[in-house]
Amino acid sequence: MWRKARELAQMTPPERNRWVDFLRAVSILAVVCGHWLMAGLYVDEAGELQRGDLLSVSTWAHWLTWAFQVMPVFFLVGGYSNGVSWDATLRKAEPGQIGKYRDWFASRVQRLISPIFPLLMLWAVLAVILTQAGFPREQIRMATEAALIPVWFLAVYLLVTACTPLTYMAWKRFGWASFAWFIPAAMLTDWLTFTAQVPYVNFTNFLWVFLGIHQLGFAWRDGKFENRLFALGWFAVGLAVLISITVYGFYPVAMVSAPGELSNSLPPTLALFALGLAQVGLVLALEPWGRRMLDNLNIWTATVLMNGMIMTVYL
Repeated sequence: MWRKARELAQMTPPERNRWVDFLRAVSILAVVCGHWLMAGLYVDEAGELQRGDLLSVSTWAHWLTWAFQVMPVFFLVGGYSNGVSWDATLRKAEPGQIGKYRDWFASRVQRLISPIFPLLMLWAVLAVILTQAGFPREQIRMATEAALIPVWFLAVYLLVTACTPLTYMAWKRFGWASFAWFIPAAMLTDWLTFTAQVPYVNFTNFLWVFLGIHQLGFAWRDGKFENRLFALGWFAVGLAVLISITVYGFYPVAMVSAPGELSNSLPPTLALFALGLAQVGLVLALEPWGRRMLDNLNIWTATVLMNGMIMTVYL
């Protein structure tokens, strides 16, 4: 595997932004590590599988979620990649060709969902085997839930990806305005949810928050974050808003679901949006350093290898 990855790494065209691939790999690894850390599966003294949430027993762990909840970075990278891919599709397609979107979206879907079927088959077989072996159903249920929780985000990502032709067109026509309106949309959604107590409206924040971050991927691709001070400004503003609405506001510090608290992630809230803006600013301010680091063939080979099995690792 390493030899094949090294061959691919050596064939990388010089114009490729390697920082995009690196962030994709790191964000998925962070999510996987954070997921299993917070899941807290353990075997008690009686030999029974238990699930204890780290966030329910350690308040300091809530702050760790600011580092491990990096779904916004994944959607930022998705915006960059989808922008590159869709723009190439538009340039190659014949005028009036009706299948260009269908073929483009089908290729994106296939790359994402192919690893899901082996995972589902594996757990279906394991569930039968464990049941026949006499394991309690509750323990099997807990283990299965812990393993399949990461699948939820794929539906959201596919929905955001499906909107790419519209959101990309909006970016090209309206620029920053095509991003800016997602912020008041998320704010209004939270107000309707927590103040007006309108049921189910909070689920629209899956769109407002992640479409907004995805839109910043287009901006990144078009060179709007090349100024490091500009990127650091996004980090500072996002972090300031995040601290003000969590430490001094009513949003919880934890950026993942914690027992007995409002969830900032399922569905997303303004707090997760603010975290995302801070993360965007930070990773893009680090881009010049990161691209120099990835000129090292071994580091770039490891990145290529990780990206080649990214969804398998995630699932």
